[in-house]
Amino acid sequence: MANNNNQSNRGFAGMDEDKQREIAAQGGRAAHESGNAHEFSSEEAREAGRKGGEAVSQDREHMSEIGQKGGQQRQDGGGNQGGNQGNQQGGRQQR
Repeated sequence: MANNNNQSNRGFAGMDEDKQREIAAQGGRAAHESGNAHEFSSEEAREAGRKGGEAVSQDREHMSEIGQKGGQQRQDGGGNQGGNQGNQQGGRQQR
């Protein structure tokens, strides 16, 4: 892993991504086995998602970019256009 920021390639940050992922996974498993890992309730997860959405939506340039990408996909035939055609052709007759 090349590092161009005049920082050392030693330690955890200097390892390749697969090795980092393997070590982090071991830590996660150990935390769960010892009972120290935090597991989010659905309410906590909902609140965290809401806060993240608020933070992202404040970056108006980012929101503009993702909105433009969504519009381009729809123009190119992406997305979920014609999603009901499979049900109509799948042997079920509509009345």
